[in-house]
Order: sequence, then structure tokens, then C-alpha cells
Amino acid sequence: MKISTLDLGEKPILLAPMEDVTDASFRCICKEYGADMVYTEFVPSDGLIRDARKALAKLVIYDHERPIGIQIYGHIPESMVEAAIMAEEAQPEVIDLNFGCPVKKIANRGAGSGMMREPDKLVEITRRVVGAVKLPVTVKTRLGWDADSKIIVELAERLQDIGIAALTIHGRTRSQLYKGEADWTLIGEVKRNPRMHIPIIGNGDITTPEEAAQAFERYGVDGIMIGRASFGRPWIFKEIRHFLDTGEKLPPISIAEKVELAKRHLAKSIEVKGNKVGILEMRRHLSSYFKGLENFKETRLKLVTSNDPEEIVSILDFIKEKWQ
Repeated sequence: MKISTLDLGEKPILLAPMEDVTDASFRCICKEYGADMVYTEFVPSDGLIRDARKALAKLVIYDHERPIGIQIYGHIPESMVEAAIMAEEAQPEVIDLNFGCPVKKIANRGAGSGMMREPDKLVEITRRVVGAVKLPVTVKTRLGWDADSKIIVELAERLQDIGIAALTIHGRTRSQLYKGEADWTLIGEVKRNPRMHIPIIGNGDITTPEEAAQAFERYGVDGIMIGRASFGRPWIFKEIRHFLDTGEKLPPISIAEKVELAKRHLAKSIEVKGNKVGILEMRRHLSSYFKGLENFKETRLKLVTSNDPEEIVSILDFIKEKWQ
């Protein structure tokens, strides 16, 4: 699959942008486990323009993460153009426009999947961004706003016609949020449309290697994007790639491997963000890595309340010794 001149190989597996999850440390871990491309957390266009510290920090990328896309969101054309130009200066491989985030505080002000209620404006914003930057521009969106306005087939054609380089489609409407099952039939319809020639990337509810293989085989997508299923399980990229290549499943990852992964992730988080913030933001990951262990409540509490890196490492070693 190629996004403009960027060759991601056959059946690439991409890490979806997720707020408060896909920071530099998690992206590094997902690349280590075989993600073919990663994306930043989504960056607010108005935050970039105001020089907001948190927004600007999301533009920091590292060579070991490449290829990487910076995703921006907003609903004001001028702000989106200015933000795209700023993002381009960080030299990612692509600029991705977020028209898919269903979070209420974003969608209700017309950004993210809120743009699905204004397709003409969505297309105009995209057209202006494509014309303002030299990097490939891609779009991530949903099927529509609700069950009565699934506009993705026509919208995909319009976005292609104004010059986007690839389209990622999440198989839900905004009204569904993350409830129910993702509907891949319309994703497949977009891919089978004889007018479409840009890569179509499918997203939504891929949690196993078998589901990934089915997405490629049944719906013909060029790539798949993994979001929530990677949280607490970044090795899913390795599992899927092995299954796609061999038709066989890898054995489950061991507790010892999870512990060593958690240590690397913790070290990277502290390296990028310092002790205080690095440890604070690792807590959600540390808890997720060991989800499902029996009689883990007391150890989990210690793991997610300690502020001392050495103590956390000791707790991790204890986990390996007790549950291996």
C-alpha cells in the first residue's frame, strides 16, 4: 500500500491516533512490536495557533517512530490550514485530518465527527489544507453522523477528487460512539467503488489476528488501523503480522515478557516526559498490561500509586515472580 510515495508494504497494520494513549513512548513500543505506521495523539488546531504548550508538545516526533502521521482536528478552515502548516514543519510523513473523533466536547462544537453534519464544509477544509501543504494529506472519518446519514460512499469520492492521499474509515456513525459492532459493509463498498483509487484503510473492532485477516479478505481494504485493541496489548501488531504471513497464531505472551515490556515502556515514558509526568501517564498502561491476573487487586493498587521508578520496577519483578 502506498500513501503518495510512502510505501508501507502489503497489508500494513497502523496504530490509530488516540488521545492520552498514543504518546511518543507508546508509539515506540508499538513500532517495536511491528506497527507499520503510527500516529500522534490528535492535535487541536486552535491549540497550536495559540501556542498552547500541550498541543505543541504533540508535534515532537522521533526518527525511530517513522513513518508517522500528525493528526489535527478543528472546524475553522483558517485554523486548520495554519495548524497543518505548523504540523508540516515537524516533518512527519503525512498530515491526517480528524473527522472521526466522537467525543462530545469535540463533536458538539463541530470538530472531529461533528464535521459529518457539514460535509460541504468538511470537504472545503480538506481542499484548503491539501492546497496549503506539500506533504500527503489523509483523512480519518466515520460512516456518517447517524443511521439516517451514512454519507461515506459519496464523501469518499469527493475527498479523493480534491487530492487526499488515503482515507481511513471507522465503521460506526458518530451517534454510535463506540457502542454496538462496527459495520464494515460500507467500508467494503467504498473500496469496491470503481471510481476510488486511493488506499482505503479500515478501522473498528479488530481485536484478533483472525478478524484482521477477514478485514482484508472480505472487504478488500488496503490496510487496517488498530485503536483500542492495542491499549494494554501493543503486541497485537506482531500477532496479526505473524498470522497474516503464516496463517498460524503465536503463543500467548508470557508474564515475563509483559514485565520486561512494562519496564521498557516506563523507561521510555520517563525519558520523554520526566519522572513525575512520565510515571503518572504510565499508570493506565501498567494497569492494562496485567489485566485479568487473579488476586491482583492489591498489587495493582501499589503499581498505579507508586511515584518511585525503582519501586515500580521492584513491583514488576514481584509480578513476574508470583504470576509467571
